Amino acid sequence: MFARIANGWELAKASLNVLRLDKELMLFPLISGFCCLLVLASFAVPLWNTEYFQVVMDDQQAPQNPLAYVIMFAFYFVNYFVIIFFNSALVACAVLRFQGQNPTLSDGLGAASRRLPQILGWALVAASVGMILKVIESKSERVGQIVTGLIGMAWSITTFFVVPVLVVEKADPMTAFKRSASIIRKTWGEALSANFGIGIITFLCCLPCFAVIALGAYLISSAGAVVGGVVIGIGVLMLLLVSLISTTLDSIVLAALYLYAADGTVPQYFDAGMLSGSFARK
Repeated sequence: MFARIANGWELAKASLNVLRLDKELMLFPLISGFCCLLVLASFAVPLWNTEYFQVVMDDQQAPQNPLAYVIMFAFYFVNYFVIIFFNSALVACAVLRFQGQNPTLSDGLGAASRRLPQILGWALVAASVGMILKVIESKSERVGQIVTGLIGMAWSITTFFVVPVLVVEKADPMTAFKRSASIIRKTWGEALSANFGIGIITFLCCLPCFAVIALGAYLISSAGAVVGGVVIGIGVLMLLLVSLISTTLDSIVLAALYLYAADGTVPQYFDAGMLSGSFARK
């Protein structure tokens, strides 16, 4: 575990060097998050005071009729599309930086736009899988949660490299899925442990944010609501910043791992030892 954390730390430092050069990369997860909120509002507001409101607001609520499943599928599809689109844009910018170029926000958005049919197709696949897992879970709550958890984990592993394959290899969704599964089979191990290391680091960085929020909650009763509210606001902003940085670093590392795993290319700002230590062959 400590070796994985250490390697994750090295990967995080290397990807942070990329982020220092291209700080605008953090705009992609920021815009993605904002668009996801708009998607949520666009579904929730029209459904207010209807039986379908819980379908959008409570993912654990099992739909009761076919129309509810249609609404849920539409929500999944649009949400997945937004996330995949901006992830693709971020990965495209990271690949450009690895190639020695100086990517801009428009470069990433342009690259994702040129893959629009593939992104739409993959969003459709992802939404379909999400719906299937939801149906399985709703049939038997306890057993369903276990089954969907196992299937969901396997799905996440198998599709780990789908986005960079869509972006770099210009593959269609099914080819991207097969290609991602092939890379994972060949280099099983670090795609997961790299994220594990970065996840631990992110958790540690979140602790001061939670401490500031807790302090703000305490100050509400001792120093007044205004002071406490300001401190809580600062803690929330800190947490948001950590989340943006972490999400951006994850995508940069994903692009680097893909290039190395796919054809042995060592991206700029990374080294072969760091990347090879990230993969454990079966």
